[in-house]
Amino acid sequence: MERLKAFNRLSHYRRTLFPHSSDSNADSLFDDAVLVEEKAGSRIVTLNRPHVLNAVVTPMGVRLIQMYESWEKDPNVGFIVIKGSGKAFSAGGDVVCLYQFMDEERLEDCKDCFRTFYSLMYLIHTYMKPHVALIDGVTMGAGAGMSTLGTFCVATDRTVFGTPETLIGFHPDGGASYFLSHLPGYLGEYMGLTGATLNGAEMVACGLATHYSLSANIPLIEEQLKALLPDDPMPSVIEAVLAKFCDVAYPDERSVLHRTEMVDKCFGHDTVEEIINDLESEATRSNDPWCISTLQKLRQASPLSLKVALRSIRESRSQTLEECLIREYRISIHAISRQVSSDFYEGVRARLLNRNSASKWNPPKLEDVSEDMVNHYFMSLGQYEPELELPKKL
Repeated sequence: MERLKAFNRLSHYRRTLFPHSSDSNADSLFDDAVLVEEKAGSRIVTLNRPHVLNAVVTPMGVRLIQMYESWEKDPNVGFIVIKGSGKAFSAGGDVVCLYQFMDEERLEDCKDCFRTFYSLMYLIHTYMKPHVALIDGVTMGAGAGMSTLGTFCVATDRTVFGTPETLIGFHPDGGASYFLSHLPGYLGEYMGLTGATLNGAEMVACGLATHYSLSANIPLIEEQLKALLPDDPMPSVIEAVLAKFCDVAYPDERSVLHRTEMVDKCFGHDTVEEIINDLESEATRSNDPWCISTLQKLRQASPLSLKVALRSIRESRSQTLEECLIREYRISIHAISRQVSSDFYEGVRARLLNRNSASKWNPPKLEDVSEDMVNHYFMSLGQYEPELELPKKL
């Protein structure tokens, strides 16, 4: 019955994704998924798949890279603004599409997706012109990387930011291991393992966003940015515009940022088992709702993903973004190969296809996850499988 439900939902997804054509000419279906407005000194990019929270697929990433590289060389383009349509900036990569590829054993298509978006993250991070992300809504997964790795990131009162990959049997990727490892204390480990979200004020407070604005002011910011010219002094004029319309906001009393001592105490341990033991002890001692809620999130996640994610974030603390993306690519390729576990495939099935279905993780318990299993995800890809190659800039 569960497989029938998954098949029916997947069939509906395919009809939505490819309503009028075969895969061979599917790329043309995404011409309207990335909209571009040309202004005198800038290009305004809109991710335009609001029915799926602007989830991104490979053709969109390829087009973004092509345009970004062209604009970087164009003296008439002073900076880039990227935003999303509807109630999201981007919920991240379209993992249901990846599920379809795995289901049909089209692993090369999965690899193309990872290569494309990891390359896009690197391009944004090393871009030679200012990059402004307006994240007025849901921002997760690849959306998190596209926004936080650029020059400016403007969060709002509608922003919901997170990296929930362990909940679908995956790992924080697309540069997430990098930016999570740079958060204060062990906040990155907390977010990466639990999938917990931050609001706009919290993003600014912990350094993920550069500015905070009320959602109602975003059109005013856009209007002012569109009026800038390519010979205006960048990025100072952009900073002036953002400062003019942005607001000061502070995390409310319920924010995890007011629990940094507890977060550091629990998530600073070397192993997931120690993290959970400390949370359990604290929950027993104080009956703290935050500890209880955090434990519930961890118990919903894939045990294998928790251990892989913790190691990935820890290794990122001493690495460049390039090194992090290369490692993330290795982990992703091992995940889709399903040689050790099918948790990614299973997590998407349970969470996104059979939405009320409990995930059947393998291994099902932390104590069943061996060190060899975790090590496998960090192994080089081998003689016949190329590693991720990122574009080099002179």
